[in-house]
Amino acid sequence: MSQLQLYKQQPLSSLTDVMWCQRVLHQAVRPLSRCAASRQVGVLFDVDGVLVRGGSVIPAARRAFRKLLDRNNNFLFPVVFVTNAGSCQRQDKARQLSHLLDVQIGPEQVMLSYSPLHMLKSFHQKCVLVSGQGPITDISTTLGFQKVVSIEQLREHHPLLDMVDHNRRPKLPASPLNTFPEIEAIVLFGEPIRWETNLQLLLDVLLTNGRPASPYDPQLPDQLPVLACNMDLMWMAEAPSPRLGHGMFLLCLESVYRKLTGRDLQYQALLGKPSLLTYQYAEHLLRLQNHNHNLTTIYAVGDNLMTDVYGANMYNRYLTQQHVAMTTSTKLVAQGTGSQVTTAVPEAEMVSAAAECRSILVCTGIYDPRSPLPSNQSDNVTATVFHGHRDLVLEPDLVEPSHVVEDVEAAVDMLLQQEAL
Repeated sequence: MSQLQLYKQQPLSSLTDVMWCQRVLHQAVRPLSRCAASRQVGVLFDVDGVLVRGGSVIPAARRAFRKLLDRNNNFLFPVVFVTNAGSCQRQDKARQLSHLLDVQIGPEQVMLSYSPLHMLKSFHQKCVLVSGQGPITDISTTLGFQKVVSIEQLREHHPLLDMVDHNRRPKLPASPLNTFPEIEAIVLFGEPIRWETNLQLLLDVLLTNGRPASPYDPQLPDQLPVLACNMDLMWMAEAPSPRLGHGMFLLCLESVYRKLTGRDLQYQALLGKPSLLTYQYAEHLLRLQNHNHNLTTIYAVGDNLMTDVYGANMYNRYLTQQHVAMTTSTKLVAQGTGSQVTTAVPEAEMVSAAAECRSILVCTGIYDPRSPLPSNQSDNVTATVFHGHRDLVLEPDLVEPSHVVEDVEAAVDMLLQQEAL
């Protein structure tokens, strides 16, 4: 029996994301065995549109990963799969990728959109309302949250709140439980199944400061903290055109909130690509695979100009600024050039050591070289339509990839040639 077959038959241990805190970063960490030797290069792979389309593997992906293994089936470079998906546990995603790519992939090589929530420990003791699909309550517990309430639990306790679907309206008078906890923060993991239910109940919580059985108070002085994962407006599955993603749901929520209150919905953190925090966390995982040695170059392979390329280029800009700051003894906090988003993460945890991050765009997903980017035309001025999140700023150089290749196999061929391997 091969090592991969044996791996597939064994139950995966519940490995958790590495806590990105001062204590862990400075203690001895057992090097991971996915990479045979220390390297100067690490690779980040997007999943949807690069390796798979829905549940089907892109043929070039299997060929590409055979080229990334040595004779002992170890990766030539540290590799992390960075996906904006967030509806499964990372060990389940590792098992799925192992099966599709016919390569042994461990949970420590998988980073989902919610993974950096491990670091936001100031929210772990709060009662959080979670929205999304899949085992998000279990995922929340794995991440460290102690008091979790799902949209469905909120609906069951307050059945009069969900009234759009006539077939689901309560037939008996509601008797809300007085013991239902007050919600202190909201975590949006990904697009939900029933958008109308989630939009309604999220607004109920936001406009009552966490007490949805109370009447609205549109003039609340403070807004509950909102943590959102996955800003993808669209993503690529088997359909010929992109499908709506969580970014579209966020757009709906933001629009309704502004319509009702006259104010913009504020986020305590936006996670997932193209968030800088996501790329910092990904570099940390690469470094752990690299026997805790720093990397000089990170290659980021993706199919979306507005997330994969934008994020990699923004991280490259940040790395450049950080190295300049280090030479001038200037402190630099990763708030995000090109972004208004900030997160309350201790500055000591912001450890980035790579010299550069190069973006590689493939043509098997969202990006189609035969189709021009959509544009607005007004007053004889043509501007690219920005599919990124509201709180990000479109800058032409941030959506200009370092390399454009046909598929992930061509990307691997190029980086092997670049690194002379």
